[in-house]
Amino acid sequence: MLKWLIGLCLAVMALGASAPAFAGHPADCRVDGVSSDIAFPLEHVKQAIANKNLSILVIGTGSSQLGGSAQNAYPARLQAALNRMLPGVAVTVASDVAQRRTADTMVKAFPPALAAAKPNLVLWQTATVDAIQAVDPEQFSQALDKGVRLARAAGADVIFINPQYSPRTEYVIALGTYVENMRWVAVQQEVPVFDRFNLMKAWYERGTFDLYSTTKKLDMAGLVHDCLGRLLADLIVEAAKPDPAAIEKSK
Repeated sequence: MLKWLIGLCLAVMALGASAPAFAGHPADCRVDGVSSDIAFPLEHVKQAIANKNLSILVIGTGSSQLGGSAQNAYPARLQAALNRMLPGVAVTVASDVAQRRTADTMVKAFPPALAAAKPNLVLWQTATVDAIQAVDPEQFSQALDKGVRLARAAGADVIFINPQYSPRTEYVIALGTYVENMRWVAVQQEVPVFDRFNLMKAWYERGTFDLYSTTKKLDMAGLVHDCLGRLLADLIVEAAKPDPAAIEKSK
């Protein structure tokens, strides 16, 4: 059963085993009434933007990948969006991802990953594997706490990215407890949350993306990642609140 769940989940996380040559128009990403942020400031990011050099590290499992097509996955789209929004700022987005990592496993990888990338911001996507493996929610929360402390000690802000929503797995993977624990830790630690779970659920319910069918996933995957990248960029810029006068001066 566990192997079946992991296999199904990985298939959903990939959102397409091979990436399309994406050239579609941007989808309507925004959903009124779905919160994609908690308004906590990102001081390290703000300073990095002022210094014209912003480094971001994505830590997680496979949901930041797109069938090996890095230029179409959301980290690359995030970098492109930030380059458009922050002219004059050198933006780099690196990834440290591996399949089947729990939050606790990822925390153990934090020190070398942070030392290598020296990020101003960590985008930490987690919880799906913890839910599949039924990790003790308290242990999950403790791992989140520890990861935030490690990132901050290394001079980086943190944004949590909660799990993907899939109508194909929502009745077999109990994500709700982990999503709520993630939000509670975020409030306690004053960490913004990118609410990917409810955003994707709203996309599915409104028909923006058919997240159930497998027949359209190649085209859809690029659109989903494009939306994720652009909405993450909006969240980062809003939370960092760069000085508009400084941005205009750098043009």
